[in-house]
Amino acid sequence: SAFRHMQVWQQDGRGEMSFDCADLSESHLGHIIENRVIVASLYERLAKLENVTLLLGQRCHQLQLQDKQWQLQLDNGEYQTTLLVGADGSQSWLRQQRGIMTRGWDYDQAALVTYVKTALSHQETAWQRFLATGPLAFLPLKNGYSSIVWSTQPQQAQALQQMDETAFVERLAEAIEHKLGRVESVGPRAVYPLRFLMAERYIDQQLALVGDAAHTIHPLAGQGVNLGIFDAASLAQVIKTAKQQHQPFYSEKVLRSYERWRKSENMSMLVMVDQIQRLYSQEFGLVKWLRGLGMDMVNHLPLLKHQIIDVAMGNRGDLPHLAQ
Repeated sequence: SAFRHMQVWQQDGRGEMSFDCADLSESHLGHIIENRVIVASLYERLAKLENVTLLLGQRCHQLQLQDKQWQLQLDNGEYQTTLLVGADGSQSWLRQQRGIMTRGWDYDQAALVTYVKTALSHQETAWQRFLATGPLAFLPLKNGYSSIVWSTQPQQAQALQQMDETAFVERLAEAIEHKLGRVESVGPRAVYPLRFLMAERYIDQQLALVGDAAHTIHPLAGQGVNLGIFDAASLAQVIKTAKQQHQPFYSEKVLRSYERWRKSENMSMLVMVDQIQRLYSQEFGLVKWLRGLGMDMVNHLPLLKHQIIDVAMGNRGDLPHLAQ
């Protein structure tokens, strides 16, 4: 579902911001797309490409670089490649095998995710309320459904996951201040720990990391997948440019240009989201009052609001061609 509006407010006190696509002369602010839809679409496209071989359900047991060729031992045999791309998530096996160190920390929060159907329309609006324990987001899907991301203390996330459905939907509706009325149904609930993570290097010999293998981010701004897509598009661009210039696309020089590009862009977003998370984790009276005052001030400064939503929409920074 497209979303055309955003409504953000904090618990217990002043502080509210609203964003509307009409203010930016845009048709929408973004789309909420289920992961399974994206993955299914990618597989469908890959299956049609004659120069792609899909090795599904294969685990890599061993890898070795010999004579500028990676030797990979998979379940069903050995394969060779000149460039490896590690897109295997925040616990990246490939990153660990190459001894690429990471730095980061736990947020002492976990995200409970599910989907719900509500009595009232979501109005193509992304709703986010900052609670004392973390942000709760209702993100619009089709046919009256919303995707839920509730970031809270790990113990509470587990308790919410284990609640019976009646108690959970009551707690959820109360937490969002009944903005969408009664929660009529709820899907399966899952819980994920939240961390800040940045790989010290995005590249190694004939190897590049993308997405969560290179960085993980708090979900409060909904930017994790977007950063991963930008990584992939940027890596594709530097490879394509190198091939057009008859350079070895797997060389350190080429991969280094990808690393410099994306590390700089990602760090800006990672630091910004981390600082927002820290700001909204403070529950001291004066901090809450100043935070609310700041939100209200931003809400009445159209130029600043425009800049904020431009960043969230991925319209700022050094964007790869595919994202422009």
